[in-house]
Amino acid sequence: MQGLVIKSTGSWYQVRTEEGVDYDCRIKGKFRIKGIQTTNPVAVGDIVDFELEPNSDKGVIDRLRDRRNYIIRKSINLSKQAQIIAANMDQAFLVVTLASPRTSLGFIDRFLATAEAYDIPAVLVFNKLDLFSEEGLEILAEYQEIYEHIGYPCYSVSALNGANVQLIAELLKDKVTLFSGHSGVGKSSLINALMPGMDLKTGHVSEATDKGQHTTTFAEMHELPFGGYLIDTPGIRELGVFDIGKDELGHYFREIRERMGDCRFNNCRHINEPGCAVLEAVEEGEIAPSRYESYVSIYYGHDTRA
Repeated sequence: MQGLVIKSTGSWYQVRTEEGVDYDCRIKGKFRIKGIQTTNPVAVGDIVDFELEPNSDKGVIDRLRDRRNYIIRKSINLSKQAQIIAANMDQAFLVVTLASPRTSLGFIDRFLATAEAYDIPAVLVFNKLDLFSEEGLEILAEYQEIYEHIGYPCYSVSALNGANVQLIAELLKDKVTLFSGHSGVGKSSLINALMPGMDLKTGHVSEATDKGQHTTTFAEMHELPFGGYLIDTPGIRELGVFDIGKDELGHYFREIRERMGDCRFNNCRHINEPGCAVLEAVEEGEIAPSRYESYVSIYYGHDTRA
């Protein structure tokens, strides 16, 4: 039988057939020795073949179908390994908050670079609009200008009072969308607003650390009532960029990619080389300083700050 992996709990996977029947499945042992360098050889969003065990309603996954795409992150505890967050998606939404907890520009840039590397269109969703002061709205406008200027769609919402939630629903319709972000940014609250009746558990933000509490433990795919699927993921506190070489990093920053052909040297690192078109653009204000700082930070491997 063939099915779609809609939930992963680490050792067990929930697989849904085309007929809409769900089966709990485990992985056949040989998956572990095929050279897959990730902590999870199968991810939510994967299409798999499986067989039911004799006299059982449990299944064994014995084949992974080719992926259209996937998104991956470095494991925090095992720096040489990585975790596939999800596979076969049409778009990835990063839910961002300016405070309670704060999402840094560096975190946003690492997420966007990862999405570029795996060819997944990315969208930024700024949540908790209901908490913004006048100063906060000015900072929000500055953030959005940075990313809209380089072609990333940005939306402001409030999961609490429903502001612009319908707009997000229209963007999700009939598509497979990954929802990601720090713990505490309101992913579960936003999903509850998009899917009344889901009643996902929501958490609070610690006053002591300004960090969110994990409410989603495992990645899970939810079928949207208006068409499409939404992949909810555990909150990410840190995001390491995985398997991107220094020589290719510039390709995953759109504004750097546009200019690298104009540099004097073909192997320009865009760090301190003479005749670097990227450095000139930074000096002239055409590239946001924060974006360039993120590039340099990832280049030198300092890419695990929250």
